Amino acid sequence: MTENKAGSPVVGPYCHADVLEILAAGRPEYIKACAEAILETIGSIDVLSNRTGLAMLPYEDTVHGTAFHLGEVLVSEAHIDARDHDVKGYGGVVGRDLEHAMAIAVVDASIAASHALSKIQTLLDAEHHHRLENDDVRLKMVEATRVQMETF
Repeated sequence: MTENKAGSPVVGPYCHADVLEILAAGRPEYIKACAEAILETIGSIDVLSNRTGLAMLPYEDTVHGTAFHLGEVLVSEAHIDARDHDVKGYGGVVGRDLEHAMAIAVVDASIAASHALSKIQTLLDAEHHHRLENDDVRLKMVEATRVQMETF
């Protein structure tokens, strides 16, 4: 594991924020499977919190560039402590999938402990690639609905 200038862990080309974003948007079944494999070797884990709640969804006004709250969104989050490595992990996702949030927290703690990094990078590469493919398909579907208007 390396760290960026701010001291945050980096896995391959992914900074800590990228890792959490990829995992939160990733396919839960793959992330949970990776976390299960990590749990077999990482040692003792204490769950500090595992809960759902409402969070304000920030958005930016594209005209004025000001931030405002669009509304509330249900989120699940988990905080864990990997005692054997003296590191903590965090996971958060939109929705009511506490297992997904817990799996992200396990992966996050594993990264902080420099544990199973090759397995995690393989997961991150696959989920990042999958997301890019899905975004491309979605953009093509949106483009197909675009209407060209003539101006007079």
